[in-house]
Amino acid sequence: MNTSLLILLICVITALAYVMGRTRAQRYRNSGNPADHPHSLPRYYGYMVALWAGLPALLVFCLWTMFQQKVLTGIVAASLPAEFHALPSGQQDLVINDIKNIAIGNMSQSAADSIRADAAARYKSLIELAVWLKAGLALLVGMVGLLWGLRSVFPAKRARVFVERAIMFFLIACSSLAILTTLGIVLSVLFESMRFFGKVPFTEFAFGLHWSPQTPIRADQVGSSGSFGAVPIFAGTLLISAIAMTVAIPFGLMSAIYLAEYASKSVRAWVKPLLEILAGIPTVVYGFFAALTIAPLLRGVGESIGLSVASESALAAGLVMGIMIIPFVSSLSDDVITAVPQAMRDGSLGLGATKSETIKKVVIPAALPGIVGGVLLAVSRAIGETMIVVMAAGLAANLTINPLEAVTTVTVQIVTLLTGDQAFDSPKTLAAFALGLMLFITTLILNIIALRTVRKYREAYE
Repeated sequence: MNTSLLILLICVITALAYVMGRTRAQRYRNSGNPADHPHSLPRYYGYMVALWAGLPALLVFCLWTMFQQKVLTGIVAASLPAEFHALPSGQQDLVINDIKNIAIGNMSQSAADSIRADAAARYKSLIELAVWLKAGLALLVGMVGLLWGLRSVFPAKRARVFVERAIMFFLIACSSLAILTTLGIVLSVLFESMRFFGKVPFTEFAFGLHWSPQTPIRADQVGSSGSFGAVPIFAGTLLISAIAMTVAIPFGLMSAIYLAEYASKSVRAWVKPLLEILAGIPTVVYGFFAALTIAPLLRGVGESIGLSVASESALAAGLVMGIMIIPFVSSLSDDVITAVPQAMRDGSLGLGATKSETIKKVVIPAALPGIVGGVLLAVSRAIGETMIVVMAAGLAANLTINPLEAVTTVTVQIVTLLTGDQAFDSPKTLAAFALGLMLFITTLILNIIALRTVRKYREAYE
């Protein structure tokens, strides 16, 4: 029995349980005896019986699917001769992989010895048996749950309370999963970062001025020690982000002011969606635009006025990144400007102020906390950008504040360090986790500041 058919049967049992539970509750409701009048509406009794039938069956199905592969592999490995158990773990994994490939037909039995062929036949038979056992157990649990749910259908049963609690526990489980996922990410990055700082001093990483991670191939290799000073990387990140925000903040804020205060409804209905289309363009497209259009244009303009502009420069990447971030600043600023109460505008205009004076003296100060929060969120977006920097700014970790030179950022170096087959036991690969931890802390601080600023705004102007 395949997985799709089993899930369909579980759904059928669940639907049947709902109909039977609702019908039984409706029978009590129509009996005419006030003592038999059910506590909840009939549909809640149907939901209750459906939960009893469907959830345990799905739980059995999921748990069996999760552990089936590991259990069957352990059974097959235990039946192999002692020579197999004497092999190193890596070679044991290769043997088990050959057995699985033979069992599913990806490898010919004639190319394997008799021991692997026999183990593959045993593994295949165990898979077939496990599939039928899983189906039988899941359906049996579903039917038992259905009968148990039907026994719970009686007038005094608080079915609505049961269903609402089940929904509440489901929502709590979903929120807990998100929290645990975030916690797992943080702990994994933190653990690997601590391994890196055990090999490279934190002071060298945080205050070093030269970044050149190397992986030694031989013990006597020249230049294999590597340098892990992250200051050039963070300097490049800040430089490109500063250029991007220099473009995004003025254009985004002015666009928001125009759309919120000056544009007619018809113009706003067209311009605002067109402006927000920029946020939906893939970043790799922006990277191509920066590398093929903006960078050559800047180099040509620089040569015409006697400036030396690198083919890959921070200015090219920052300008295009700023264009990409304009919708973030514009949309958030437009929302907070629009949320300013109209009474504040009317009061200013009633006192004789012009429209521009009202915007400068009343609307912008009232919306400033929200605008600042949007800008900080846009800064976090700029710091985390990768593709534009790779294609337009290069990979060179130069410690410079000259926007005409090539620089790199934290995210680009993380991608570079983890590209290809790497063993996560050298300072070179572990440095990616240290960079990720520092980037996470930086963006977290910016997001906390933004959220607190926005919360302050909402408390003042609701």
